[in-house]
Amino acid sequence: MPKKRLSMRKIREVLRLKYECNRSNREIGHSCGIGSSTVSDYLQRARMAGLDWPLPDQLDDTSLERRLFPPATPRNESQFIPDFQKVHNDLQSRKKVTLNLLWQEYKEQHPEGYQYSWFCKSYREWAARLDVVMRHDHRAGEKLFVDYAGQTIDIVNPATGEVNKAQIFVAVLGASSYTYAEATAGQGIEDWIGSHVRAFSFYGGVPEAVVPDNLKSGVSKPNRYEPDINPTYNDLARHYQTVILPARVRKPRDKAKAESGVLLVERWILAKLRNHTFFSLDELNREIQRLLLDLNSKPFQKLPGSRKSRFEEIDKPALKPLPAVPYELAYWKKATVHIDYHVELERHYYSVPYTLVKKKIDIRYTAKTVECFYRNKRIASHLRDDRPGHHTTVKEHMPASHRKYLEWTPDRFKRWAAKIGPQTLTLTETLLVKRGHPQQAYRSLLGILRLGKSYGDERLEAACRRALHINALSYRSIESILKNGLDQKALPENNSKTTPVKHDNIRGAGYYTSTTH
Repeated sequence: MPKKRLSMRKIREVLRLKYECNRSNREIGHSCGIGSSTVSDYLQRARMAGLDWPLPDQLDDTSLERRLFPPATPRNESQFIPDFQKVHNDLQSRKKVTLNLLWQEYKEQHPEGYQYSWFCKSYREWAARLDVVMRHDHRAGEKLFVDYAGQTIDIVNPATGEVNKAQIFVAVLGASSYTYAEATAGQGIEDWIGSHVRAFSFYGGVPEAVVPDNLKSGVSKPNRYEPDINPTYNDLARHYQTVILPARVRKPRDKAKAESGVLLVERWILAKLRNHTFFSLDELNREIQRLLLDLNSKPFQKLPGSRKSRFEEIDKPALKPLPAVPYELAYWKKATVHIDYHVELERHYYSVPYTLVKKKIDIRYTAKTVECFYRNKRIASHLRDDRPGHHTTVKEHMPASHRKYLEWTPDRFKRWAAKIGPQTLTLTETLLVKRGHPQQAYRSLLGILRLGKSYGDERLEAACRRALHINALSYRSIESILKNGLDQKALPENNSKTTPVKHDNIRGAGYYTSTTH
C-alpha cells in the first residue's frame, strides 16, 4: 500500500484512464502525478474488490474507500519474501522480462504480499544495480503537443492607437507533425481552453493524450513528479475522453515536438507577418490560417509527402471522434456551506442540502449552470443567476423543521437583536420577513449583529436606526455607516421611526425584552 493514500477523486481518475481511455500504467501515473507502481497497486485493489467500470452511481467516496481498503489482518511476513536469486536469473536470461512482470507474477502467487515499490527497492539492494531505459516514440493519433510561441504580434486599437500583444497558440500532432496555430488575446484559462476546442475541431478528432508545457493555465502547480492539473483543464479532458500528460520540468525531450512546431510557426508564419499591421484578432487569425495551409502543405525535405498528407494517411484515421457538442468553458471553486445551507458564487447564493452545513464542497459553474459536488457526487444543480445579493433556493434542500436547525432560528436572532435595542430588532424582523425564506437572512444578520462586538451595541443601535431611515438594510450598508461615523449624526425627528416593511411579524422591542440570545 502507498505511504500516502490518494484522494478518492484521484483514484477514480486512475480507474477512468485505465478502463475508459486504455492508458498504460506509466502514462496514468504521469497524468495523475503518481508512480506507476502506485497505479498498479490501486488497479490490483480494484480487481480484488470486484469493482467494474464504470463504477455504480450509488457508490460514493466513503463506500469506495471501504471496498479498496478493508481492515488489515495479521500475517506472517516471512512467507512473502520473494526469491531474489530466481528474480535475478529471470532478468538476466530472458528477453523482455521486467521487474513489473515478475512482481505481478509474485502477487498472483501471494495476493497479500509486498507492493511493487518494496519489491524493486529490495531487489536493487540485493542486485546492487538495475539500469532503466526510457524510449520515446509517437504512435498514430497518440499525442498532441501544445504550447505558446515565445514571439507575439501587435494588435493596434484603431480608435485609441493602443497596442496589445497577441499570444500565439501552437499544437502539433506527434506522428505526422500536422500543425495548428492561432492568435489569442492572452494566455488565461479562457484563451487556453478555447484554443484546445478549436484545435480539436481543426483536426476533426481527438488524440489519446495532450502534452502541454507547464503553463499555469493548464498546470496550476508545476512539479516533476506531481503536476497539479487545472480543474477546468481536467474537465475539458473528460469531455473529450482524452488524457493530460504534462511535460516534466527541465525535461526538454518531453516537449521536443512542441518546440519544433513553435519554431516552424515562428519561421514560416510569424516572420512573414513581422511588417504587417493588424487591427483585430480576427484579421490576424485569417492571415495565420492562410500561411498555416502553406506550412502544412510544404513537402518534407527528407521524407515523401507533407504534414497534411501524412496527417490524412496516419493520424486522422487513428483520432477518436469529436463529442456531439464542443466543450463549454467551466470554472471550479471550493466553498464551505454556510449555516443557511447556501454557498456564495460571485455574490449570489445557491442552496445545497442542509445536512451539508459547514462541509467543504466543489462548485462547477458555466455561463448557464451551477453544479455543487460533495466527495465527487453532485448534490445540487441550479440555473446561473447573476443578481448580486439574491438567493436561489430549492425547497427540498431545506430542513423539515427549522427549529431543530443547528440551534439557529428566527426567534434566536430576534432575542439577540432585542438585547441591543429596538431599532436593531425592527431591522432584524424586517430582514426576516423580506426574504423568501427566513434562513436566507441568517448570513446578513450574523454579520450585522456581530458588528456590536467591534463598535459597541449603542453605536450599532444608532446605525440600524439610520439604515431603517434610508432603507439600506444590508450588512455592507450598516458596516459603512459605522466605519464613516454616520451613526453619530442626528436624523430628522419626524422620520426617526421609519419601518420599510409593514408585517404582523414585526412586533417591536417590547416582545423580547425579557429574553436574551
